[in-house]
Amino acid sequence: MTELTSASHTKTWVKWLVLIAAIIALAAWIYIAPPGLMGKLDAVGYAVCHRLPSHSLFVGDTQLPLCARCTGEFNAAAVALLFQGFVSRRKSKLPNRGIIAILVIFFLAFGIDGSNSYLALLKQSYAGAFANIPNLYVTNNITRVFTGSGMGIAMASVLFPMYNQSIWRVPDEKPALSWRQFGILVGIVFLFDLAAISNVDIFLYFIALLSTLGVLALLSMVFSIVWVMTMKQDNAFDHPRQLWLPAVAGLTLAFILILSIDLFRFNLTHTWTGFPGLTG
Repeated sequence: MTELTSASHTKTWVKWLVLIAAIIALAAWIYIAPPGLMGKLDAVGYAVCHRLPSHSLFVGDTQLPLCARCTGEFNAAAVALLFQGFVSRRKSKLPNRGIIAILVIFFLAFGIDGSNSYLALLKQSYAGAFANIPNLYVTNNITRVFTGSGMGIAMASVLFPMYNQSIWRVPDEKPALSWRQFGILVGIVFLFDLAAISNVDIFLYFIALLSTLGVLALLSMVFSIVWVMTMKQDNAFDHPRQLWLPAVAGLTLAFILILSIDLFRFNLTHTWTGFPGLTG
């Protein structure tokens, strides 16, 4: 009986510690982030993206929180996670080999376009050292958005079933995405990509918000899995309402990571935009 009481007290203290840590981390991040909604979104993007203006989308004179490639990537990840949450629920298997092959192609396209873009950036910033290395083609913000979105789909398509494998006591032993669902998902992401490159202000503000939420969603899910494994609660949950503590813990750890990177990078560069010296 004493052991049960002690365990109950420990769980209560853990819950309170997580809640207090969440409030402190969020308050500290709000304090150091630039003012306004877009400033807060910028502070999230700042932790995961180079934010070079030349590689970014703009609403008027306002730069989006993430570069074009990261906008496509995390926008697609947010859409893919939300889509799977509705259609796949507790399905915990990776997609079949055919879909995995397409996801690998998405990954390779992301890597090739990113490497090509980075080479062009280095040639513009440090012309002498890289001038003789040819580019495959001219990368632009449109290719960045579309190749980024492919990577976002790939990440979310792997992370979602892994999350279900980790948390549910009785996961659904089916692939998280069928061919039909995968096709619908790609079509939806394609429409969001068109919105991102449309230069329509209301679409771009929505994309800015959604892509930033995609960053938080991915980091929170990864840290939730880490929390569940650390607390030895693998496959211990039966209902979504039981997930509030791992979810809050994951979000708290995500904000602690973002806050740490923000502080380090700002103290290093003294700017909330791109890295000094990279002109693009």
